[in-house]
Amino acid sequence: MPELPEVETSRRGIGPWVAGQTILRAEVRNARLRWPVDEEIIALRDQRVLSVQRRAKYLLLELEKGWIIIHLGMSGRLRVLPQPPPPGKHDHIDLVISNGCIIRYTDPRRFSAWLWSDDRRTSRVLAHLGPEPLSDKFDGRWLYQKSRNKHTSIKPWLMDNTLVVGVGNIYASESLFVAGILPGRAACSLGEEEAGLLAESIKAVLLRSIEQGGTTLRNFLQSDGKPGYFVQELQVYGQGGIPCRVCGTPIQLAKHGQRSTFFCPACQH
Repeated sequence: MPELPEVETSRRGIGPWVAGQTILRAEVRNARLRWPVDEEIIALRDQRVLSVQRRAKYLLLELEKGWIIIHLGMSGRLRVLPQPPPPGKHDHIDLVISNGCIIRYTDPRRFSAWLWSDDRRTSRVLAHLGPEPLSDKFDGRWLYQKSRNKHTSIKPWLMDNTLVVGVGNIYASESLFVAGILPGRAACSLGEEEAGLLAESIKAVLLRSIEQGGTTLRNFLQSDGKPGYFVQELQVYGQGGIPCRVCGTPIQLAKHGQRSTFFCPACQH
């Protein structure tokens, strides 16, 4: 599933082509996604795009009279097409832009969402979310305070969107490795110094992945069709049985919250 860096990469990719332009119309060929595409999107005509934003793993198009909220699901991707070819089987939505290009949405598995909101602050998918991991609100003090009396394992705790948004399976494993913290420890075992190091590690790992255009796992592609390159820098995720790049100990695989977790038993404590 595309995670925060992939969504941020998509935002940066389509933003220059869309912000300040007018969506002439939406061509919805298949409205049956995870939830049906909202009627306001299907009927969309001649609305100027004020900004292209991201909240957690959602892309937000701010229009003059509302918001388009997009979740890429398991396999969704957006492409900028100045000269669009005929749509394929899985090309479900086109946004026809006033500058002559099309933003085409492709999703073979259709586990995505295109939602409409008159006000993003009251959106049912956004209202409950925690702070952004790259914001000033998210730091070691926040993590330490929230970890008190939390006996769940640190790894699934980090993936709770009410704690912090956008730290998915890949980046939770990688951040815990950088911080030297075992993913199976209880969250309440974090000390203040460890919490600060973990917050810094999360920020650093996410920023580095954004610089590299995200992580290509299965079928993530950037809006220009190029793959993300952070996969080449993964230190533990997907490396089960492979020697740790730091100490040479084989990377181990465990399950936390029914999700695969990769870690080095020597480097992490």
